[in-house]
Amino acid sequence: MTLAPEDRTQQIPQADYYSQPAPPNQPATPPLGEGSRPGPKRDRRLGQTVSVALLAAVLASGGTYAVTQLDGQGTSTTTTPAATATTSTNQNSSPTVVQGNATAPDWGAVAAAVAPSVVSIDVTTQQSSGAGSGVVFDKSGHILTNNHVVEGAGSNGSITVTLSDGRTYDATVVGTDPSTDLAVIRLKSAPSDLTPITLGNSESLKVGDPTMAVVNPLGLSGTVTTGIVSALNRPVSTGTSSESPFGQQSSGNEVVTNAIQTSAAINPGNSGGALVNAKGELIGINSSIASLGQSQGSQSGNIGIGFAIPVKEAKSIADQLIKSGKAEHAFLGVSTRDTVVTDGSAKRAGAQVAAVSNGTPAANAGIRTGDVIIAVDGQRVDSATALVAQIREMTAGEKTKLTIIRGGSRQDVEVTLAVKPDSTS
Repeated sequence: MTLAPEDRTQQIPQADYYSQPAPPNQPATPPLGEGSRPGPKRDRRLGQTVSVALLAAVLASGGTYAVTQLDGQGTSTTTTPAATATTSTNQNSSPTVVQGNATAPDWGAVAAAVAPSVVSIDVTTQQSSGAGSGVVFDKSGHILTNNHVVEGAGSNGSITVTLSDGRTYDATVVGTDPSTDLAVIRLKSAPSDLTPITLGNSESLKVGDPTMAVVNPLGLSGTVTTGIVSALNRPVSTGTSSESPFGQQSSGNEVVTNAIQTSAAINPGNSGGALVNAKGELIGINSSIASLGQSQGSQSGNIGIGFAIPVKEAKSIADQLIKSGKAEHAFLGVSTRDTVVTDGSAKRAGAQVAAVSNGTPAANAGIRTGDVIIAVDGQRVDSATALVAQIREMTAGEKTKLTIIRGGSRQDVEVTLAVKPDSTS
């Protein structure tokens, strides 16, 4: 694949797509399934090579959405599908104002407040079915979820949304954004008593803050798990194979996110669910997990490393999708590759500019081929993927400061980002 001369990395390798039929008389096996940036710096070394698997619990046809490097090494491993549970659970909790704090969260109150705002999403086609989670975005019936949860619906599929109290509604797709793996659907004949989730501030998060994932794993509605913010600004790249689990051809777009990393358990079917803080405020949309491959030892599957799309980015995309059915993205206009450069007396990893397209923000700012970008607005960039993640969470028209190394010397370059052309999507 030839990359467009823009804010993309070198070619990101795709993991294979796997199909695994269900055993007789058993449930089908599902897959594991660019706004301002938060301040904290990244520590992106995970200690082991991991892969990221999108979490839609795709049934019947089976399959795994997979991924690539978290550490800029370009290594990928295979994810392991998890079994699907078939159950029915209803909740009738009423939302309350949560008075918990970061030192002593009242998780019971948090769960009660958030549960009415988290839904189950079931997608059915003639060939297969799949499931995921979503959050109530507004009283008009808009539901925010992951693109990979609903992309299988196509023009012939059906989407059913189940509220926390067991009521079900048909839904239609309002808009999808594969580049960020976000989508908005809308309930048909939405009830008047919907409880939109309260939006928090992902920019104020700190490593160590408590988190709760409120989701519907494996069909178990209203499941909650707790943990902490393990890292911020974690560049995570995921992608789809050339064919989606629902059988139709997929765009195969790489999804690169400056993600929130959490230790709260995130499992198949959690995609599109809520990651909230100790006040019950939405801070992220659960999207992917890291898992060890079978060849990396006896441990495999979910290893307590989950990722969520920060709420500021999610809200920006959702607002655009609701307004026009599509979303715009910031555009720099370079292609880059991973490199190591001398910075004073030390060595530093960065994103080396391999090409600059004429007339782009990068060209207008004087960025040259061979420049090594090591920071965006003071946030470290130590790989091509990290640069993509930083740019994708910004907005068109926003000014940003790139720190580069050119000819052995540091310098700062101000760039005004533009709208990413459709032709480079």
